Amino acid sequence: DPEMPFVPSIPEDQFILVEEGDPAVIPCRTSDPDTQVTLVNSLDKSVYALYDTKQGFIGNFPAGSYTCKTMVKGVEFKSDEFLIYIIRATSQLPVEIEALKTVYKTGETIVVTCVVFDNEVVNLQWNYPGKVKEKGLIKLDDIKVPSQKLVYTLTIPEASVKDTGDYECTARHATKEVKENKKVVITVHDKGFVHLEPQFSPLEAVNLHEVKNFVVDVQ
Repeated sequence: DPEMPFVPSIPEDQFILVEEGDPAVIPCRTSDPDTQVTLVNSLDKSVYALYDTKQGFIGNFPAGSYTCKTMVKGVEFKSDEFLIYIIRATSQLPVEIEALKTVYKTGETIVVTCVVFDNEVVNLQWNYPGKVKEKGLIKLDDIKVPSQKLVYTLTIPEASVKDTGDYECTARHATKEVKENKKVVITVHDKGFVHLEPQFSPLEAVNLHEVKNFVVDVQ
């Protein structure tokens, strides 16, 4: 199609996520396989890379924006803009789940944190008793220094006994078929209580001048 030398791209193709050191594909394909195509960066400077008519330009590109150009009968055409984003990622997916405490009273606020290390982009999902009612508030902190970690915090305000159960986070790798999940059990009581368990009888005898210890376990 001389009116549209570049095959239209979908928005998902225009955002290219690539791990450090890995090659990327800038998918500007042409409707005519014999078309001569040039790749330029955001400064409009030509970038050398291998071109495959069925895939696009293939190479190790720095992060930034790229556009493809071609000439048809003396008229210049530009492709859509493609954005390359370089991410830090490891083949493993180190994940930890943390809870300040695992026993709460009704009305208190439950806080559970899931931390993903050494990976800049992941898909993380929570499963917890109140998820159906969307009771939880989720916050993400992306920490770069001194090391990369994503901190996902799940907060359940005004907890009730129904919020007792498993709190689980599942992290999925952005580019690999790798996932990791962690779980913590949270218990919510209707009200606070103290449980005493004395380790002595209701009546105890003691000899004169004898020192005797009375032990009570308190929960």
